[in-house]
Amino acid sequence: QVQLVESGGGLVQAGGSLRLSCAAAGSICSFNAMGWYRQAPGKQRELVARLTSGGGTTNYADSVKGRFTISRDNAKNTMYLQMNSLKPEDTAVYYCRGDKYAAIYWGQGTQVTVSS
Repeated sequence: QVQLVESGGGLVQAGGSLRLSCAAAGSICSFNAMGWYRQAPGKQRELVARLTSGGGTTNYADSVKGRFTISRDNAKNTMYLQMNSLKPEDTAVYYCRGDKYAAIYWGQGTQVTVSS
């Protein structure tokens, strides 16, 4: 059973920073790709940032480019999302996702609220 656990969410003022963590119960090297998604109230879940395992390719949503950075620490089996210059529109539940061939695994989500 693959388990992903997010942490690091919270309430922050606009312009502030947060770092989200996604800890895997097991080696994150077994995932073909990992990513962060978010879902705001009344909206669909959307990709925020994604990192492939093999070539280390990263992809970002246009709305977060230059502000968010995705990274991973294989030794700690943890993926991170550094979020800077936060805006109220970044408010959402943030989910960690791991892709292992045809299987997709999700964490339980962590709330990020940015006040204006």
